[in-house]
Amino acid sequence: MNILHLDSAITGDASVSRKLTADIVARLTAAQPDAQVTHRDLSDGVAVMDDAWFQALRAGTDSPTPAQQAQIDLSNTLLAEVQDADVLVIGLPIYNFTLPAQLKTWLDQIARAGVSFRYTEAGPEGLLTGKRAYVAYAAAGTPMGSDLDHASGYLRHMLGFLGITDVTFVAADGLAFDRDAAMARAQQALDKIAA
Repeated sequence: MNILHLDSAITGDASVSRKLTADIVARLTAAQPDAQVTHRDLSDGVAVMDDAWFQALRAGTDSPTPAQQAQIDLSNTLLAEVQDADVLVIGLPIYNFTLPAQLKTWLDQIARAGVSFRYTEAGPEGLLTGKRAYVAYAAAGTPMGSDLDHASGYLRHMLGFLGITDVTFVAADGLAFDRDAAMARAQQALDKIAA
């Protein structure tokens, strides 16, 4: 089993989503000790889409400049990590009611027509099928699934759009109000992963 472990929180060791993703990966590797884990910390930065990115990846230039080639290489690397993974473990800290910009930028890098999805007469079809995703949702005051939550539904939609429809959330929400209760709810969800 190949696991892609993605963190995006900017709060380092204080991050609840990082703790949860580490716990999920630990449970998965305890069940399958031969699992291979690739960890990517998106808070280190992910290049955003711009005109150069578009020209390099979407327009399909035949003679990319060195800067364009670097963008092609990064996008290909990020996409290959997902293609090679059987399981994705994604940290989803909530900032201002939505996902971090670096996680959105990662999604932009891997959502590539003809590679990770395609358009058909029946509509879009995701090409990254046969994978599971575990999402560690951590929020100080944004209840998961509430009208204030503009992150979990979007991430579930984008993963499904790419063909990843087996998605499980481990939520620690309401941390600012009752941290112990939020962590207890997350622990209950974690315990189901081990079952």
